[in-house]
Amino acid sequence: MRMTFLRGATAVAGLALAIGWAMAATPTAHAKYTGSLLWHEREHHQGGFSGLEVSDDGTAFTTITDRGMILRGTFRRADDGRLVAATVTSADPLRDLEGQPVVDAMADSEGLALGPDGTAYVSFEAHHRVWAFPPEGPTQPLSDRRTFPKMQANSSLETLAIDDSGRLYTLPERSGKLTRPFPVFRYDPRTGDWSQPFTILRRGNFLPVGADFGPDGALYLLEREFSGIAFRSRVRRLTLQGDHVTHDETLLATHSLVHGNLEGLSVWRDTTGTIRLTMVSDNNFNGFQRTEFVEYRVTH
Repeated sequence: MRMTFLRGATAVAGLALAIGWAMAATPTAHAKYTGSLLWHEREHHQGGFSGLEVSDDGTAFTTITDRGMILRGTFRRADDGRLVAATVTSADPLRDLEGQPVVDAMADSEGLALGPDGTAYVSFEAHHRVWAFPPEGPTQPLSDRRTFPKMQANSSLETLAIDDSGRLYTLPERSGKLTRPFPVFRYDPRTGDWSQPFTILRRGNFLPVGADFGPDGALYLLEREFSGIAFRSRVRRLTLQGDHVTHDETLLATHSLVHGNLEGLSVWRDTTGTIRLTMVSDNNFNGFQRTEFVEYRVTH
């Protein structure tokens, strides 16, 4: 979701960055902070990053912006696995059904999932839809105007995740009421049909902005809360059995100012067998917000 802020808060932003990174060193109940990488505009020339996928070995990444760009790149890591640098290897516009770059309201790409064949699946806000972008060949629509009815403007399909069977899962950023669970929509590529198999409980003022299936088969959900001046972030781990959520636990919940506007989440396992959570922030194209990669390792 694109957010509007007052400008001219450079000093406040610098203080928030210093305070936030200091606070982030405090371990949480189920996840431990391992580091952040500030990604300067001169290194990516984009901003507005909303979706993220990291390779199984943690050395490569794919990310999208909410202006319809898809970037691929590599990570450089220290010997202990901490992020040291991120380098863009390609930056391309997402293309519409006619092969032209998506523009204006059609370009608000938010959720990203990668198939085993390299297909990039993307969910969009504004014009609520999910499209597939194969490595070769034209863009494929996976939904139409009837698929996601009654969604709020600028608060719809922020998340997208793919399971081991190739099924896609997405949910809106807002459910409509604080007491109303978030509906989860699932796409089955074998039939080409969408269903709404289950819901996820809404807990407090946090809203879902990113999702990924981990190597353990669990569904990880990144949520954020915006106080009007700062963000809080939360990650939940959900165990699914069939069409039911059987376990829902919070892995981490940060204080305000700890991180930026985290919107993209990728879950992978490092060489020690530890599950890592890698997240990227959306700076909303504001000079006083930061683009950063943030990592935690799951302790249990």
